Formats: sequence, structure tokens, C-alpha cells
Amino acid sequence: MIQLALLITNKHRMLSVAAILDVFESVNLFYKSDGQPEFFDIKLYAPSTDIQAYGKHPVRPISEAKEPGLIFIPAFSAEDISHAIGENAPLIPWLHQQYNRGAEIASFCTGAFLLAATGLLNGKRATTHINASIPFSASFPHVLLTADAVVTDDNRTYTSGGATSSFHLMLYLIRNYCGKEMATRIAKMFAIDMDREQQTYFGTFEPAVNHGDGIVNMAQKQIEKQYQEGRTIEELIQDIPASRRNVVRRFKQATGITPIEYLQKTRIEAAKKLLEQTDQSVLEVMLNSGYNDLKSFRQLFKKSAGLTPKDYRAKFNVARMDPKRNGQTAGMGAL
Repeated sequence: MIQLALLITNKHRMLSVAAILDVFESVNLFYKSDGQPEFFDIKLYAPSTDIQAYGKHPVRPISEAKEPGLIFIPAFSAEDISHAIGENAPLIPWLHQQYNRGAEIASFCTGAFLLAATGLLNGKRATTHINASIPFSASFPHVLLTADAVVTDDNRTYTSGGATSSFHLMLYLIRNYCGKEMATRIAKMFAIDMDREQQTYFGTFEPAVNHGDGIVNMAQKQIEKQYQEGRTIEELIQDIPASRRNVVRRFKQATGITPIEYLQKTRIEAAKKLLEQTDQSVLEVMLNSGYNDLKSFRQLFKKSAGLTPKDYRAKFNVARMDPKRNGQTAGMGAL
């Protein structure tokens, strides 16, 4: 039986914990229905004793953990993840100790921030929620962030992308421990597509604005106001009362990306919204997003969003997803 330790971290996402419990308890139920003993011995641990129980599961202090073979770090719900990491600081030496003893550690979504804070991901591939990739890279430059990856596996450390990507990591671990047949049974039970290879197209550009640097805020506003005009970044920031070199340095420090990257992400995000919400042609979308070369636009869009403009529209266009606009009633669409 595999000793599975699920950490009830401070500021954890309840949905993340509930999903992990539901999936791995279901694995155990399948084993029992097949006349076999449960495969995972699931126990919950916390860095403090504030939480006594989680549903039917008692929550124990980490000092009582008996050499778990597999450790799970759920996603965080805190807007200030760095503060959440500080609240979970007692777990860092414990995670080191368990990893050095031979345990495997898996983080889900933004739980990767805590795992990275231990240093155990340095020099290793990792992923996290696509919208958290910029602050993650800024906080942990020694981690080999693969932002578009759904799941990573590197020397007994595992990470997953955002939200439903967590299910793909769970399936990956179930296949490793229990075999492909059990992973398939769980995938069918939870209606999980097993062939997702990336999470890029789920991302939304949400730049940092509360960084306190007025010069950078001015540059951001200039870019966001004039990105459609097809101007270069030098032209867009030429009126900022600071040297270009100073603006670039402060911009990267405040936002985690360069002004050029910021301009590209702003334009691509605008294109995505037009593809989602309008019936403009790809050419019109390109022009209204500040680009003037269709081939280059398609290449940049696919690199950023993981899909071509046409495929992105097919996946996310609001009109396509509205049964009434497609000549169907809600009831008919459900049949």
C-alpha cells in the first residue's frame, strides 16, 4: 500500500483538495470492488494544528507523518501567493527531508510555488497555472519553467498546469502507480480527455499594475492605448520621461517581462478577444490588433496561444457556443 500524504496547506483551494480526494478515493473503491485491498493509504497533514478534520478525514500535524511515499501539494487560493508561501514555511524543511528520504512530490496548479520555494525544482522542468507563469519565472529563475506544459515529471517531482490540468497529473500518477487500465477507468468516471498536450490556449494576459513604479505604469498605459496603431515599442515609449534603457530595466523588474513582450502579449490578447466575441475575418482581426503581415501574425498567434487563429475561434467563439444563435433551443442542444 502506498502511503499518500495530502498537505492541507494554509490558503489552499478547497476545490483542489476535494478533487484529489475524490479521484484517489475512487481508485481505492475500484480496487475494493475488484476484491483487492486499497492501493493508497490517504492521510491528510497540515503545518499547524488549526484544522482538526477535513470531511471524514482527520488532519494530522506533519510531525506525525510516517514516511509517505507520495506527497501532494494542492493549489493556493491566495491572491498574494508569496504571503501564502510564508504561512507554509514550516513545510519547506519537511519537504526537503521527505524528498531526501526518497519520497515523490507532486504539486497541483499554483502549489508549484511552494514546491519551488524549497529549491527542489531548481534545474528541473516544471509548470503551473498559465496565468501565473510570469510571476513564477520572476520568483524562481533557476526552475526550468515550461509554461505550456500540462504535466511535468522530473526526478521524483511532478507539477501540473492550472485547474483541470490537475486531473491530468492525477491520471499520470495513477498510470505510473496502478497501470494504464486503472487510469482509463478513472478518466471515464470523471469524463477527462486524456490527450491534452498543452494549456497555452487557456491563458489570459493579466499584467501586474500594482507594482508602485509610476514610470512603468505610464509605459503600460501608452502601450495599452496605442497598440492598434502598429507602432514600434520605441515609438510607443518615446514620450516617457526616462531613458529607453532605464524604462526597459524598470519595466522588466516591475512586470516580469520586457516592453516588447508586453506589446506582443497585449496585441495577442486583443486578437483573442476579437476571435472570441466577433465574426471579423482573421485579416480584420490582424489589422485591429496592430499587425500588418498575415503570415507573421499567424505564427506569433500560434506561438503565444498554442492554436492558429482559426482553431482558436473554433474552440472559444461565443456565438458558436450559444445554442440559440445556432438555431437550437437549450433543450435540443442537450439531446
